[in-house]
Amino acid sequence: MEKRSVLFDHDRPRRIGLPEAVFSERKPLSTLVSLLERFSGAEERPVLFTRLDPSVFSALSSSLKESYDYDPLSRTAFSRPLPRRDPKLACSIVSAGSADSPVTWEAARTLEYLGFAPRVFEDSGVAALWRLSDALAEINRGLVVIVVAGLDAALASVLGGLTPRPIIAVPTSVGYGLARGGESALASMLLSCSPGVTVVNIDNGYGAACAAARLLNLIDGLPSPGDAAGAP
Repeated sequence: MEKRSVLFDHDRPRRIGLPEAVFSERKPLSTLVSLLERFSGAEERPVLFTRLDPSVFSALSSSLKESYDYDPLSRTAFSRPLPRRDPKLACSIVSAGSADSPVTWEAARTLEYLGFAPRVFEDSGVAALWRLSDALAEINRGLVVIVVAGLDAALASVLGGLTPRPIIAVPTSVGYGLARGGESALASMLLSCSPGVTVVNIDNGYGAACAAARLLNLIDGLPSPGDAAGAP
């Protein structure tokens, strides 16, 4: 059977205001090398690679590595970010603990790639509530807030009762036993008593960043997907 080449949806930015990305996990090394080589040059539009394992990146040639901004913690890479947006279009990312850092920085790096300004507040879990209350004024400088938490994920409910900003909650797979790989955190966030908290899938920092970018695009006055679909 003939293998299909990777087909990119290059019309996606016009339709929804967000470019396509490459989910690298479980892709064959040969496919990833081909894509990384293709999008390393200035003649190609930049592409974000997510879940790009450090072992894969270390297997690349030195010249190809130099073409990318790679972060092993978040497992993200891009040859260059998209044009810088208005610094006022900032997003605050608040995490419960340093164990959540891979997901936290996947969200931050995705926003950076998209041209937005992420403001990261790590280790702000509710076990020491003063850490959150001390940072609240700075957190509210972001127009959208992403909350990243595992275990009981109480941070989403607590922050949801303290800020008027839209909250996108990301459950992580951090925790012992009954954490069940993030399922308990997901259930806790879905059951939040704070109204209006939006929840994405377990460990999906990329998805949370894209949701935040959609909100920031609307705040910036970009056309809605429906308007874009009807454009010539």
